[in-house]
Parts: sequence; C-alpha cells; structure tokens
Amino acid sequence: MKLINYIDNSWRNILRSEFEASYFSSLEEILIQELKESTIYPPIDTIFSAYNLTPISKIKVVIIGQDPYHGEGQANGLCFSVQKEMKHPPSLQNIFKEISNEYSCQYPKSGDLSEWAIQGVLLLNASLTVRKSEANSHSKIGWQKFTDATIKAVSDHCEDVVFLLWGGFAKKKIKLIDQSKHTILESGHPSPLSANRGYWFGNDHFRKTNELLISKGLEKIEWVKTD
Repeated sequence: MKLINYIDNSWRNILRSEFEASYFSSLEEILIQELKESTIYPPIDTIFSAYNLTPISKIKVVIIGQDPYHGEGQANGLCFSVQKEMKHPPSLQNIFKEISNEYSCQYPKSGDLSEWAIQGVLLLNASLTVRKSEANSHSKIGWQKFTDATIKAVSDHCEDVVFLLWGGFAKKKIKLIDQSKHTILESGHPSPLSANRGYWFGNDHFRKTNELLISKGLEKIEWVKTD
C-alpha cells in the first residue's frame, strides 16, 4: 500500500519528502497491519479527501481538527464532517448553530462539509485515520508529523489564508504559521464541554472569515447552501 497514490498531484509534489521519509514508511506498515486486525476509518481511498477536494492553490481557509470520527459510517476524510445521511455529532451541531446565529439562517440538513472544501476550506484532521470505536488511537503513528508539514506548506506556499484554531489542541499549531502572511482566529472548541462554558458561541468566526476574504479581493465562503 502506497498512500502517495491516493493524494492530489499538487500535494503529492509539495509533500513528496514526507512520503519518502522513514516515519511515513513505518506509518504505512502500521496501517497495513491494522487493516488486517481491525476496522479503520475513514476508508483508505478517502483518507486524503481534505487534500483532494482542496488543492493547495485553492486554499483560502484552514480548519484543524484532532482525528476522524470513530463511529461506523461517520468519517469522510474532512474534519468535523460526516457522511450526508449521518446524525450530526455534538461538535458539528454547535458549528452549525453558530453559523445559523451569525447569518440568521436555517440549521443545515447535511453534515457533509464537502461544499466547504470545494470552495477552498482545508478541513484538516491532525490524525488522518482512527481505529473503530477508539478515539485518538492513531495519534502517535506519524500522522501528526505529516499534517504539521501540511500546515507549514500552506503557510509557506499560500498567501492571505485564514486559519481557524478552535480549542487548545489546534492552537498549538500556531507555531507552524507565518502570521505576517496569514490571519489567525482563535476560540474555544465547538465541543459541548467548551461551548457550554461560553468559549465557542458568539466567536463570529464564519462572518469574520468572509469579511477578511472579501477585504483581500477573494470570494467569500458560502457556509450554508441557499438553494
């Protein structure tokens, strides 16, 4: 199994040194063994959905999650996103509630955030895989080194990106971002534990992001489909 074969060409070229590194070979060996012994999410051919739906040349916004949902049929390779017919997990519910509050719009029906990704929102989990029913089970197999390299590549190769860092874990990634080139918006995590303590609702991140994009002459993100 060569994971490099599953990723968009633009990312393949920029991250080639990561794919060729010894830690990544070890990561692939671990995944091969895991696939023999247990169930891994998301499906292998969707591990790089965030990259494939958002080539590096199209990135306008980056949202960083921790690891994929570990329930059956949930994860689709995009952080905070689930397959269309799946029930919305609590964090996603709070994301949608905040958008609904900011834009006085209806709560979205689908939890699939692919439309965001297509518009230029890189929905990046720090770990790209997880073992079924075991949160953070792949957090130490090498993915975080790979996704840190991804964040650094965005910082180096792109201009005027808005990074949304939600919660303590995401905020640690600030060291990888050149703040002279990009904008960082921080808040608490949308999980109920954080949101119910007043650290999420009212952050106005979706509206602020669009204001920043427009100020740079870029198209805003349609956070909710209006059709």
